[in-house]
Amino acid sequence: MDLKLNNTCALVSGSAKGIGLAIATLLAAEGARVIITGRSKTSVVMAEDEIRKQFPGALLETFAGDLADAAVIAELAARFPAVDILVNNLGIYEPKPFEEIPDEDWLRFFEINVMSGVRLARAYLPGMKERNWGRIVFISSESGIQIPTEMIHYGMTKTAQLAISRGLAETCAGTGVTVNAVLPGPTRSAGVEEFVSRLSAGQPFEEFEREFFRNIRPTSLLKRFAAPEEVAGLVAYLCSPLSTATNGAALRVDGGVVKSCF
Repeated sequence: MDLKLNNTCALVSGSAKGIGLAIATLLAAEGARVIITGRSKTSVVMAEDEIRKQFPGALLETFAGDLADAAVIAELAARFPAVDILVNNLGIYEPKPFEEIPDEDWLRFFEINVMSGVRLARAYLPGMKERNWGRIVFISSESGIQIPTEMIHYGMTKTAQLAISRGLAETCAGTGVTVNAVLPGPTRSAGVEEFVSRLSAGQPFEEFEREFFRNIRPTSLLKRFAAPEEVAGLVAYLCSPLSTATNGAALRVDGGVVKSCF
């Protein structure tokens, strides 16, 4: 399918690996000029090389810096003052009992997972409205509506993203700009493999996966971790002109973990 993304510019935060890299790869494959972002120069160059191996003609830019820092986002916006597509993917997570989560962790999670997207949207939404076309997608999580007891602070940030995306969509009523949220379920990214290693105590991934979906996410219909590319497909569609009538939505690509038809 042609998503009609030629001559568009897309910025994907946290796109050096995992779901973000899969999204950046698919947008580049569809003809968008993609700005890859990551904390280090090494990570974004590696991501750029990986995309070019698959799509040698890809139109790519890179930016290295900590997007949890408002000053770094200002630097990014100065270098790339206008984008047509913004995917707020940057995020962190870690399992930790509620009683052991200090104030510093709550604030750190909020700064990275929530405020990075708020600041990026604030930088780029006005230009989208002025041009009367744009796409903003927040990568939330099924954890935003089914708060995981093993990382409540993470779930809190994912719920916040749902509120922000809907609120921003309301400000775009009657324009060519849409704002949506995507809720992935358990996905086998590099970060999740690290997460699994912390929980599994050396157990083979496949064995942990079976137990995870039997005991921790038993409502899953997929019964496995999704691949990042399976999430990227929905995101790329939302970034395209084909998704004009989808606005203010929270769309699940959760493998059926959320046991609701609404």
